[in-house]
Amino acid sequence: MVNSKSITQIAVFASGGGSNALKIIEYFKHSEVARVALVVSNKQNAGVLSIAAEHGIPTQIIDRQGFYETEELLDILKRFEINFVVLAGFLWLAPGYLVRAFSRKILNIHPALLPKFGGKGMYGHHVHEAVKATGETETGITVHFVNEHYDEGDFVFQASCPVALEDSPEDIARNVLVLEHRFFPQTIEKVILAG
Repeated sequence: MVNSKSITQIAVFASGGGSNALKIIEYFKHSEVARVALVVSNKQNAGVLSIAAEHGIPTQIIDRQGFYETEELLDILKRFEINFVVLAGFLWLAPGYLVRAFSRKILNIHPALLPKFGGKGMYGHHVHEAVKATGETETGITVHFVNEHYDEGDFVFQASCPVALEDSPEDIARNVLVLEHRFFPQTIEKVILAG
């Protein structure tokens, strides 16, 4: 039996449906490297909360005021012995106290090849519509460390896929999601093991 203390305890932060969170939960379910110990969301009706419940993972709802004006979240993360944070479709900018407490231990996935199509307001369909509008011939994903600015942390991993002339933003989104699901969990694992 592996000592659970030696297993990295991950908190997944998500604002939406949680398809990436689900892939991460499943990937680490029987891992000796890490496990998802907490799901944090800023939306009470986020689909990710149901996914967490189905897998017996505790959840925490946060509000904007508490997130930005207090450091209560650090106490919550400490209580669950969290030592790594993953942003999987979490739309709020990480506050300085969180970035400092988890220096180079917060990963985000962005649905484009940064530095293109990053920054405030560039998430989800906004990204894919911009990729289409500018006539890009390829797009992809970027996994990066989180700092106090949107999408500016050091890159950890990128993967690309072609964009065909006839692709709609929805087609682009589907192709990018395949990359996210395929590469995000294993990239998290590699970063933890390299830690």
